Amino acid sequence: MNLPYLTPLAPDAQIAFGLAAPQPLAQADRVRFSELDLNHHVNNKAYMSWFETLRVRYFDMLCLEHYDGQPHPRIVLRSANVRFIREMLADEDYVVTARVSAFRTTSFTMEQQIWAGDLRATMEGVVVTLTPDGTARLPLPDSLRAEFVTRDGAAAET
Repeated sequence: MNLPYLTPLAPDAQIAFGLAAPQPLAQADRVRFSELDLNHHVNNKAYMSWFETLRVRYFDMLCLEHYDGQPHPRIVLRSANVRFIREMLADEDYVVTARVSAFRTTSFTMEQQIWAGDLRATMEGVVVTLTPDGTARLPLPDSLRAEFVTRDGAAAET
């Protein structure tokens, strides 16, 4: 399969690569030599970087438009739970995914996956939105909360 790197993948391309179900945002890349450790498999730090890159892109591409006329929030990862399933090696193509599974007034839970023919790692993180100066929490706009429900299938939490 010829994957377009660093470009959002259409649902059919996601399925063709082996994902269980299409996600709101997925993008492909290839493991680089600099991401390997002494055992010649991907260093755990690289997974976190891949997750962060797509998490920020998700927010920039799919969420910022809902802050039109408002200050753009500072997004902060409050907590993360990573599960490493199977090692990855040099030059493997992989796809990172992102979707919101739940949200509250000023935060949301993001589920992310890394696929390379099969599922290699997952991450569930809580992201908090703060004012631009970081001194207070910034509520999610109602339109964004509605988008989380319709696009991602997310659930509102109290």
